[in-house]
Amino acid sequence: MINTTKIKKYALPYLPYVFLFWLFAKCGEAYRISLGSDALRKLMYTITNLNVALSQPMLSFDPLDWLIGLIGAVVIYGTVLYKKKNAKKFRKNVEYGSARWGTSADIAPYIDHAPDKNIILTQTESLMLNGRPKNPKHARNKNVLIVGGSGSGKTRFWLKPNLMQLHSSYCITDPKGTVLIECGKLLQRNKYRIKVLNTIDFTKSLRYNPFVYIRSEKDILKFTTALIANTKGEDSKGGEDFWVKAEVLLYCALIGFIYFEAPEEEQNMNTLVELINSMEVHEEDENFKNAVDYMFEELAEKNPQHFAVRQYAKFKLAAGKTSKSILISCGARLAPFDIAELRNLMSYDEMELDTLGDRKTALFIIISDTDSTFNFIAALMYSQLFNLLCDKADNKYGGRLPVHVRFLLDEFANIGTIPNFDKLIATIRSREISAAVILQTQSQLKNMYKDNAETIIGNMDSRIFLGGSEKTTLKDLSDSLGKETIDLMNRSESKGNSPSFSQSYQKLGKDLMSVDELSVMDGSKCILQLRGVRPFLSDKYDITKHKNYKYLSDYNEKNAFDLAKHAAKQLKVKPNEEYELFEYAPPDEEMPEEAFGDFNNGDDIDEREDYDPTDLEPI
Repeated sequence: MINTTKIKKYALPYLPYVFLFWLFAKCGEAYRISLGSDALRKLMYTITNLNVALSQPMLSFDPLDWLIGLIGAVVIYGTVLYKKKNAKKFRKNVEYGSARWGTSADIAPYIDHAPDKNIILTQTESLMLNGRPKNPKHARNKNVLIVGGSGSGKTRFWLKPNLMQLHSSYCITDPKGTVLIECGKLLQRNKYRIKVLNTIDFTKSLRYNPFVYIRSEKDILKFTTALIANTKGEDSKGGEDFWVKAEVLLYCALIGFIYFEAPEEEQNMNTLVELINSMEVHEEDENFKNAVDYMFEELAEKNPQHFAVRQYAKFKLAAGKTSKSILISCGARLAPFDIAELRNLMSYDEMELDTLGDRKTALFIIISDTDSTFNFIAALMYSQLFNLLCDKADNKYGGRLPVHVRFLLDEFANIGTIPNFDKLIATIRSREISAAVILQTQSQLKNMYKDNAETIIGNMDSRIFLGGSEKTTLKDLSDSLGKETIDLMNRSESKGNSPSFSQSYQKLGKDLMSVDELSVMDGSKCILQLRGVRPFLSDKYDITKHKNYKYLSDYNEKNAFDLAKHAAKQLKVKPNEEYELFEYAPPDEEMPEEAFGDFNNGDDIDEREDYDPTDLEPI
């Protein structure tokens, strides 16, 4: 089969020189057949005989004609080549920059034809959820960075519209709990499981026990790292590194003992706190042993290589006074767990975090935007969630979760530090996981993750600016938008005895949007940057245009989600709790599957018209 690509590359550029060879050969033939005793006379007759030579397309077989044709073609080829190498490079109208705003044609290849299968970015731009489009060059990760000052509409114009898409499982940071109240009924209507971690009001939260999600020694180390990173306090300094490492040894030892040796009902944070409280130390008596020492001695006799034993042995290398200081640090770090409501919250687990990628689930993490005392709980959960979902995707589903999981991380700066987030954000894409980081300023991210902030931003293929006035954010955005080339007209006019007037034009480079223009940007506008595409100056998304808006409490107050009622439905029995067991006897005919719809939706049993409490008999 003929390779047309090679023909176009190697043959077509030389066709004009074949014609020139033929033309010069004909000129040589015309000169050869011309009469005349000298060269000048022959040259004059050559012009006359050229028509005769050209009337015969076939070349003569005279070597002189071929030589003249070859010399002529080579001279022309050399001249063209010389001109190309020394040609001036002009970029007309883009001399100082080629930046411009994107158009609908620029974004079209990245939008799915089914509106429900897109991530909403702006009013006119979206990004397909499918990570493997037909044309691989249009593949983009689904991580999004949203930056907007207070009141710029981060929740209304971006978070809630994307939650209304209902194409994924969602993990939502919900400051004050307003998103759950406004969107919860919509999620219930579409058969989403709703899970709530409420760090503002523990009585309106499901239980969360991080020990349930520990699978191995590696998970113990990850959990300890997350705990230390998010409970260190604002005044911690690098000089305290020794004490932190000593605490890590003790936490790993105690958590390892609890996970491998304690009964299931005692595998929680409460047991960890009680063990630390029982570790009495006598500074004057180095040989004094507390109850925990005897526990580990007994375990060491059974299994000297036990993970917990090895960690505790390292901790015990510290002298009595040092050990007491370490225990005081641990006690101060875990002081919040002395609150009875928090101990109850973390006594057992109702979250089922590892199932978010199995079926559609909405996990709301309600945190305070004014008090960060208990935000470390959210950071612990996020740390475990990312690792759990990645491990499940790799070990059970061949690398990709069956249901895409989206993290909508509102007020990201208030969550706390997620260990190795810069590495996680770079690797979750292939596992059908994505994250939307929502900030007030980019400097917040730099304050949290220091040098790794640029890595995190670099792994966000979509970036949206909703408005703000923080100088660093505006300067970075203006630089990334680039410069455009504009025409500058200069006029000069002089008056007097000899008046004169002149007008000239020149090219000039200008920022596509300068810092001052960004600071006064229209509140209804936003800027979208998608990797590999021109930036877009677009309208913010109008939430009232979404087909699911009518199911929000924004549209009708009757759609407000009752958080207290939802929390009261959780019927998981606590350890050692007495209860009555009832058996329901269904009628002889088989019940249709639709009869169970309300139960799956999470609606109350006693709201069903066919519910009869007399059918329940104690056994």
